[in-house]
Amino acid sequence: MQITFKNKKVNIRKLLSFGFAEQKQSYLYSAPLADGLMTMNIIVYDDGAVSTEVIDNSNGEEYVLHQVQGAAGAFVGQIRGEYEAVLERISAQCFDTEVFKSEYARRLIAYVQRTYGDDPEFLWERFPDNAVWRRKDNRKWYGVLLTVSRRKLGLDSDALTEIIDLRIKPEELEKLVDCTLYFPGYHMNKRHWLTIVLDGSVPFDEICERLEESYRLALKKT
Repeated sequence: MQITFKNKKVNIRKLLSFGFAEQKQSYLYSAPLADGLMTMNIIVYDDGAVSTEVIDNSNGEEYVLHQVQGAAGAFVGQIRGEYEAVLERISAQCFDTEVFKSEYARRLIAYVQRTYGDDPEFLWERFPDNAVWRRKDNRKWYGVLLTVSRRKLGLDSDALTEIIDLRIKPEELEKLVDCTLYFPGYHMNKRHWLTIVLDGSVPFDEICERLEESYRLALKKT
């Protein structure tokens, strides 16, 4: 269950639409398992924590064999499979992906959604910490969010940090890059992309302005 909800943030509106019933500081959903022989109860709390129980409808007692490592048998396998399928469906339909943790990354995600109606797209299964924003009209990227080691930017640290890649005019890029606040585009065309570390070193309003320019540049051929 921890893997199912990793990097996820609960969306209360989606919970209610899915069929969860609101309780005090939590939300409850029940689903039948094994053709109604069992009932699975899922509780999602306001902070996004999830708890579950499976009840044997014949005696009202909790069934736990599906969570016992090594427990085998056709019925146990059926319950385990249906149990996991319910959780996967809830994870996909009631939770939003929240990979990025920094304040600036979260603020930028909200800003882009509010301004352009775009959510980050996670295109690479092998790189779940990487996402892009694309224009709706031509599907060109105008922003890339990445989690990288600071050393990969030439900084003296192995600590992970979140960065944004943005389109920029080559003549402006040459004037701006100092490899302290502004870097050549990481994993991008280094004549047309700029990298900024989302650690507060560059003011948020300036990043938004550069993101708006990147959005405009994505309309052109670069």
